[in-house]
Amino acid sequence: MKTHDFYYDLPEELIAQTPLEQRDASRLLKLDRITGQVEHHHFYEIIDYLQPGDCLVMNDSRVLPARLLGHRPTGGAVEVLLLRDLGDKQWECLCKPGRKMQVGSQVVFGNGELTATVAEVKEDGNRIVEFHYEGIFLEVLERLGKMPLPPYIKEELQDQERYQTVYSREIGSAAAPTAGLHFTKELLDKIRAKGVKTAFVTLHVGLGTFRPVKVDNIHDHHMHAELCMISEESAVILNQTRASGGRIICVGTTSCRTLESLVNEDGTFEAKSKWTEIFIYPGYSFKAMDGLITNFHLPESTLVMLVSAFAGRENVLAAYEEAVRERYRFFSFGDAMCIL
Repeated sequence: MKTHDFYYDLPEELIAQTPLEQRDASRLLKLDRITGQVEHHHFYEIIDYLQPGDCLVMNDSRVLPARLLGHRPTGGAVEVLLLRDLGDKQWECLCKPGRKMQVGSQVVFGNGELTATVAEVKEDGNRIVEFHYEGIFLEVLERLGKMPLPPYIKEELQDQERYQTVYSREIGSAAAPTAGLHFTKELLDKIRAKGVKTAFVTLHVGLGTFRPVKVDNIHDHHMHAELCMISEESAVILNQTRASGGRIICVGTTSCRTLESLVNEDGTFEAKSKWTEIFIYPGYSFKAMDGLITNFHLPESTLVMLVSAFAGRENVLAAYEEAVRERYRFFSFGDAMCIL
């Protein structure tokens, strides 16, 4: 199967640059994964497709303000993006300009309350960076860091919380699990009042989410590793849902990848965590997920491949073409799909 099999033509003006004022006012394309039938709604109408006994699974990962703008002692500007906490004040980072960030290079952030030294240059070009500061790193980061918005978003984000879900709590992502951005606390209250359960999982989204597939044959693509986990509480809710015949509906591809990575062979769940490199593409047999709420993804991306595995490549690409015709907003701050 070729990467180009998952291409669609997207006018650049349909890439959403800013979030809507009201989270759940975004549009919602409902796709029947069997027939390919498409319906057009608004996101707040998602409740009409959820039934008592269903379970919504949401990724509660919270985005780090992981983009740090600093300068070298000589004055040159440097951008450092935190990717992974390695402990002992060291992080794996993406640094620009890379050629200036060699082993021993130093960077100053803000008024000097945070400094850093490059400890290692990895084969993939990432850097291991050691930070120097007083106090609690996350508090320093809250003061100095910016949200690491995807490269296709050119506008500056006015309210940092709009790149967080209303239920985010576990800090650790380099990017938001954006399907959840459409939910408000009020909408979630209405959904629970209808008898729909909610369960939280955690997958810390890595920068690899934005890395393009560079191979011609998708089977040659290797996924980046991401840490995911299910708590005892969520495992119980998921097992109850499955036992009572309810549907497990994932909010976002990250929730899907978490469940499909951690589900037991018999379809049950237990508290566990692991680093997952799961790559879901057509031909994959889903063991955990019955429905998916997701955004519109980049052409030829692993996320379009995942959605195509669930609803069929032809159905998905036809739905995307329909969304383009109807002028839906695409990607992180864009509109949503519900696939059932």
